Amino acid sequence: MSEEQSAYAKAGVDLEAGNRATSLIKTAVKSTYTPQVLSEVGNFGGLFDITNLVGLNQPVLVASTDGVGTKTMVASEMGRWDSIGQDIVNHCINDILVQGAKPLFFLDYVASSKLDPAQIAAVVSGIATACKAAGCALIGGETAEMPGVYQSGELDLVGTVIGVVERDKVIDGHSIQAGDVILAFPSSGLHTNGYTLARNALSDLDWHADHEDLGESVGQALLTPHRAYLNEVNALLDAGTEIRGLAHITGGGLVDNPPRIFPEGLGAIIDSQAWEVPPILA
Repeated sequence: MSEEQSAYAKAGVDLEAGNRATSLIKTAVKSTYTPQVLSEVGNFGGLFDITNLVGLNQPVLVASTDGVGTKTMVASEMGRWDSIGQDIVNHCINDILVQGAKPLFFLDYVASSKLDPAQIAAVVSGIATACKAAGCALIGGETAEMPGVYQSGELDLVGTVIGVVERDKVIDGHSIQAGDVILAFPSSGLHTNGYTLARNALSDLDWHADHEDLGESVGQALLTPHRAYLNEVNALLDAGTEIRGLAHITGGGLVDNPPRIFPEGLGAIIDSQAWEVPPILA
């Protein structure tokens, strides 16, 4: 062990664990690469060729950053880390999708009190799975070990997505009118919101035992990945459907999110009996 590694080890930081984590995730990361990716795993910055955007008249880049919140604590309880990787990608994709953007590339940030290479590899593997499904390249990220900041056995997960949309096809809700129809896509469960409340409400249950109403354990149901709606929205657009506004129903639910895109003076009438409630929410 070098003098630098020894000093870091005494402070609670394992540089070798970081190197092992990087080695384990290389294959997963490179599996997301598209021809536009010009950098390699480990470069200081990710390089992405935007020549293919020349075909757009006025390309507008759209960016979003978010985290998965305390859903990471459910992952810790269940000892399963791949699904939260999918969560962060799909959450971020939906956030730019509501403006009509398609994802180009993604970056992640994973931090914990002590690096567990296998744990990090599982998270990044989930990220790579979701990126590949969306045709989005994972071109960079950061793995941080910060003892004293994070609780033992826990981690924090944050992601950033960059997408693109033609300027005259930006969806911002300005053309929404009275009488327009609202379509809702079914969720897969809690997605990545409300987990502090959910953990509290379900704390008296055995999260590892199969639950009759769920058809699986509570923990498994809570870890169902956040769903991406990229394919559904693209199908509507490809069919010539005019989409005047989109809302990603995240924290704040139906009360806070749809109004963010309504023109002044407009509201919505929503029939709460028009859909089937997922068992975990019933």
